[in-house]
Amino acid sequence: MHILFLTHYFSPENNAPAARVHGMAKEWVRLGHRVTVLTCAPNVPAGVVYEGYRNRPYQEEWIDGIRTVRVWTWLAANRGRVRRGLNFLSYMAAAGAAGPLLRPRADVVIATSPQFFAGWAGWPVARAHGAPFVLEIRDIWPDSITAVGALEEGRVIRALERLERALYDGADHIVAVGDGYRRNIIRKGVDQAKVDIVTNGVDVDLFEPRDADQALRARLGFSPETFVVTFAGTIGMASGLEVALGAARRLKAQGRDDIAFLLVGDGAVRADLEAAARSEGLGNVVFTGMVPRAELPAYLASSDACLVHFRKQDLFGTILPSKFFEDAAMERPILLGFEGDARAMLDEADCGIAFEPSNAEELAAAAVRLAATSAGERRRLGANGRRYVLERFDRRRLARDYLEILERVRSSHRLGAR
Repeated sequence: MHILFLTHYFSPENNAPAARVHGMAKEWVRLGHRVTVLTCAPNVPAGVVYEGYRNRPYQEEWIDGIRTVRVWTWLAANRGRVRRGLNFLSYMAAAGAAGPLLRPRADVVIATSPQFFAGWAGWPVARAHGAPFVLEIRDIWPDSITAVGALEEGRVIRALERLERALYDGADHIVAVGDGYRRNIIRKGVDQAKVDIVTNGVDVDLFEPRDADQALRARLGFSPETFVVTFAGTIGMASGLEVALGAARRLKAQGRDDIAFLLVGDGAVRADLEAAARSEGLGNVVFTGMVPRAELPAYLASSDACLVHFRKQDLFGTILPSKFFEDAAMERPILLGFEGDARAMLDEADCGIAFEPSNAEELAAAAVRLAATSAGERRRLGANGRRYVLERFDRRRLARDYLEILERVRSSHRLGAR
């Protein structure tokens, strides 16, 4: 089967959407299928093309057996409405133009959010190939836009809602990354038989437990006695990492200079948070900027606990965050600032401590509590987490589940065409 996958983000970018597509596609290739990824020049999050690439109308490379086709886009950093909007729309236009010309013809076309307009490119491309169109929903638009305050309710949001429903109607099938997303889509009038779930997962070969890198800890300014709580991921509006600064402020006031926060990654608000931490003299908050994905396990292994957090919003209660799986796979106990489905997952796994999202006082208290816990108990929590994600969220198994859905959709499309 030839699978054509449209995604705005792909390797060597190391955010969650890029990692998911890469992991799925790599496994499909290993299982004997042909995969073409239609994406753009890697540039996230700064809007600057990575070394070795150029922002051209068309370029091609092979990554882990995956044919990777890149098209030109209007480049923009991960911030600002107008430039980001142009970035999204330019990908829709360029991918929508290049996709129909790709050969051999695809047997199934997938388009994934984020971002929303990648789906609008995938729909006509699928029709041009005479293939079924599978829409993958990793981000509920426009709900997520209003949840982070990027746009207020009004005519623009209502127009996006109409486009959202039209896209759901146009898709032959929809794959959501969690049951909460599936419930949201069904509430908007989509037939439940049209929506399947393939959750986020973890590359269990990459995220494998290892000893702490003491040299790395020292370079980051941590002593062997420092209890390091690490957030690794996109530092954007949704992440709500003001909570880490608030917790660090409280810990500093309490004289707890033995607990520190390490924020690994980049995003729309990273520079602002770093400037705020510097101006307040919060030496117990350390920023690394973007780190290559292959190096991320060393940072997690050198941490004493991991922070998984999104700002307090009802919509985010439906998310199963990908960083949960990666942190747990590294056998790190988790401090979880989520409610809903992710909180239930933490309780079931018994792998950490939950606190109210966006509540800095509760985060500080949870960090103190975990730091006071015995090393043996922290090892038990970490082992519980790894066992849990390996049993349920190994990306290789999830890729096979996804493949079964694609085979079924392809067969139904063929029968319908007769």
